[in-house]
Amino acid sequence: MKRILIASVREAAGKTSIIAGLIAAGKGKYGYLKPLGDRLVYKRKRNVDHDATVMLKLLGRDEDPDSISLGFSHSKLRFKYDDQSVRKALADMAETQEKGCDALIIEGGKDLAFGVSVNLDSISLAGYLGARLVLVIGGDVDQVMDDVLFLKTRIGLSGVDFCGVIINKIHDIDDFKSSYLKTITDAGIAVLGVIPYKSQLTHFSMSYLADRFVAKVIAGEEGLGNIVKHIFVGAMSTEESLRNPLFNKENKLLITSGDRSDMIVAALESDTVGVILTNNLLPPPNIVSKAAGRQIPLLLVPYDTYEVARQMDNFNALLMPDSGESVKFLVQLVKEYVQVEKVLG
Repeated sequence: MKRILIASVREAAGKTSIIAGLIAAGKGKYGYLKPLGDRLVYKRKRNVDHDATVMLKLLGRDEDPDSISLGFSHSKLRFKYDDQSVRKALADMAETQEKGCDALIIEGGKDLAFGVSVNLDSISLAGYLGARLVLVIGGDVDQVMDDVLFLKTRIGLSGVDFCGVIINKIHDIDDFKSSYLKTITDAGIAVLGVIPYKSQLTHFSMSYLADRFVAKVIAGEEGLGNIVKHIFVGAMSTEESLRNPLFNKENKLLITSGDRSDMIVAALESDTVGVILTNNLLPPPNIVSKAAGRQIPLLLVPYDTYEVARQMDNFNALLMPDSGESVKFLVQLVKEYVQVEKVLG
């Protein structure tokens, strides 16, 4: 049984999206594990790993996300497992998930060091499970080169089957290949793909925001798949907002207090894909009804307007279980820019 562990040197490199693209582009049947959860969302009165939920949906498997993860909390894992017992638990989980599959894909934690104190970092996982290690490196060119050469000069990979790197989110691929690729290959690191930056993969969906804020959806649930391309913080007067060019951008999200009825109505009558209602304040029933009729989600959250905007500054766009169009786009990218057969074997 082939086992491939896909990990990243830094957080938000895009490994989950690449895994989704690989699985959809590959010709076999694949199992999936994420031993250490690192993207928690609150579902059905408990925490689950977001990536595990999405991948199970993509694979068409009706399983509990907990069945493919050992846990989330370092303190609990440290209490429950030592080096030997964590190896046994991982082996049992891998054997279960790879039954009937051509290959098992394991996703590492959010960065290369994550989980090392509980024996669940990506390098340890590759060694325990006998998996080939593929690293995703994403970011601007300087960061990519730093990370690649850091791997070569500072990280010990001699104990694992290191297959190579997939370089992601490159703005100018031709320049990268002509100016930097030879330096990487001369260092003895195989490059399995160079994927261009695509802005459409950086946009949020309304369902993602509902999950991240644990928001109450009070209208427009049918529009949770709407994609946010622009964000408008409705803290000024409605008259000023209407004169602001940002208010008239396409596919915008409005963030405003629920008592700003005039602002919300103006948004619902323009190109708006959703509204986050802050301060736990509900608008009048006629506004809720209007949003429902136009299938524009209204998300109710307890935070104030500026706190919502501040938190969103730190969000990274993620795949959602309903991200069918994004997965199709990822498949096209992976097929065009990644050596799929070399990665999956």
